[in-house]
Amino acid sequence: VDLVESGGGLAQAGDSLTLTCVASGRTFSAYTLGFFRQAPGKEPEFIAAASKTGAMAVADSVKGRFSISRDNDKNTIYLQMNNLEPADTGIYLCGSDASRAPGSRWSPDYWGQGTQVTVSS
Repeated sequence: VDLVESGGGLAQAGDSLTLTCVASGRTFSAYTLGFFRQAPGKEPEFIAAASKTGAMAVADSVKGRFSISRDNDKNTIYLQMNNLEPADTGIYLCGSDASRAPGSRWSPDYWGQGTQVTVSS
């Protein structure tokens, strides 16, 4: 499966951004799609994920500010990020897997290249 992220960029604290991840190719491997965030020098951190059946999970660290949605017809997920903070800066990586439900311990089998989000204060 190929995963392509878009929507990153520069933002100021308090702004909103929407990230998109489109899955193509072997989309049967996209049962769950989600986003991780990788800050400089750190491991990727789970942010949010959504399954084909409507199950969703959002990390406690961003709950209330970020939300995820999914369009199964388009094999696409959207990460709505509101009230951005400088700590939200990082590369946002899209991941997918063929069978596991979303959750804070979800681990994708496939990864996209990522889209950079930079939030200034």
